[in-house]
Amino acid sequence: MSSPRMSAMGYYQRHIFFCLNQRINGEACCADHAAKAGFDHCKARVSAAGMAGKGGVRVNKAGCLDRCAGGPVAVVYPEGTWYTFVDPSDIDEIVDQHLVGGKVVERLVLPDDVGR
Repeated sequence: MSSPRMSAMGYYQRHIFFCLNQRINGEACCADHAAKAGFDHCKARVSAAGMAGKGGVRVNKAGCLDRCAGGPVAVVYPEGTWYTFVDPSDIDEIVDQHLVGGKVVERLVLPDDVGR
């Protein structure tokens, strides 16, 4: 029996994960900063751009990504680029420049020293 072959690209070109974690202990969390609205907007934009699905972009919900101090946060793979965002125009920029165009949006990159 032969083993399945992996595509050099993988099933998706990129994944973007949005932290939607809600903390009940009063600590900072992404859910307190409209993370779900950012996720919903991104998912709609990726779909409208025809980028959803195999060979394109997958927009995923995530639990805690442990970088709540910079919240809301999202991370794009395979690059491993971490973003923070404020409003739908920031999400538009991430979709247009990074997810579609492959260029990191430097002004929205979450600094490496920001964590929980």
